[in-house]
Amino acid sequence: VRQECHGDAARTAGGSGVTRKCTALDLLEEEQSQGFIITFCSALDNILGGGVQLTKITEICGAPGVGKTQLCMQLAVDVQIPECFGGVAGEAVFIDTEGSFMVDRVVDIAAACVQHCHLIAEAQQEEDHGKALETFSLENILSHIYYFRCRDYTELLAQVYLLPEFLSEHSKVRLVVIDGIAFPFRHDFEDLSLRTRLLNGLAQQLIIIANDHKSAVILTNQMTTRIGQNQSTLVPALGESWGHAATVRLILHWDNSQSPKPRDAKEGFKATNQCGSGQAADPELQGLNLVKTV
Repeated sequence: VRQECHGDAARTAGGSGVTRKCTALDLLEEEQSQGFIITFCSALDNILGGGVQLTKITEICGAPGVGKTQLCMQLAVDVQIPECFGGVAGEAVFIDTEGSFMVDRVVDIAAACVQHCHLIAEAQQEEDHGKALETFSLENILSHIYYFRCRDYTELLAQVYLLPEFLSEHSKVRLVVIDGIAFPFRHDFEDLSLRTRLLNGLAQQLIIIANDHKSAVILTNQMTTRIGQNQSTLVPALGESWGHAATVRLILHWDNSQSPKPRDAKEGFKATNQCGSGQAADPELQGLNLVKTV
């Protein structure tokens, strides 16, 4: 049962340990007052009820290459959309455990977002839009994405437990991304009970961060194969207990089992006995067909 309404109010009052009581109506009003991180993708925003909600944990699951990191980088830009465009005008913390953060891609996403906001401003011709766009630039967006690289579970745990202090110094942060929550915990763990305890503690810390700092927490998770009696299915990693950590679980998959992998194309090359320099070519290469990926 939730016994507090406003962040860490229950931990104040001189350390008396008395929690602040509130009604269900208070909780409803507080819930409805929380903002959303819009994505400018109407289908995704509608599925999420308006966007990624602040104070909640959202888990993004999917097979490798399906676009989990791309979506996280997109959200790290979207959280900075000015309020007059429907955003929250915040900042982002990006914790990378797999080394998949691509700054070049973030530049492309940020530039496209700025351009989209300029198009909206030109269409609506509102004064506050022009003022907001004066500071909503590519350089400003990149300077407000705080990147941390964690190479194992000890670094990840340390970073998460030190995060409240960082967020207190950067009060505009409204998004915390952990790209690859499962990666540090899927190797070198013989004691599964220890892993479960560490994950449960991590989940509780993330809930505290989301509530106390009014931030959205985004986690990406890998998929694993569950073997049944008659078939095998892909399910999110880290087990059933971890599945209760997130408020929202978003599972990405390929449409019709098709992925945007590079297509293979074949082209025929006729090998002659003369090269461009006039020297004789290797006789064994005559009639060779080469295959290239485009």
